[in-house]
Amino acid sequence: MTISGDIRHQMIVLARSSRTRASDFKTTRPTRWQPEQVRNPNSQLDSHFTDSSAWELIANKLESGHPVETIILEKPQGKTGYVMLIEIEDDQPPLYVKLQLGPGQIFGRSFHYSNPN
Repeated sequence: MTISGDIRHQMIVLARSSRTRASDFKTTRPTRWQPEQVRNPNSQLDSHFTDSSAWELIANKLESGHPVETIILEKPQGKTGYVMLIEIEDDQPPLYVKLQLGPGQIFGRSFHYSNPN
């Protein structure tokens, strides 16, 4: 299922502000947020993503209309998750990004190379 324009806009606004985004691990909201392990092919300064550049990539992809799938999360049970698979380098698996919306916040749940099947 694709997301509405309103949800997409909300995600962009929240992802662009350091005050409204979070990626910290909690047992009720586990994360695999590993931007420092993903090569950033567009950076002149850092060879890998930083937390800030990961959020910038996410907001840019959302703005450009990149496909987003919805899933039902196991933790917290029944909540909606938003998933993007982003091709960033030809010789690497796609980047797996999973997000969750909360009241006035966006949570980064996953940012890592997709596991090859």
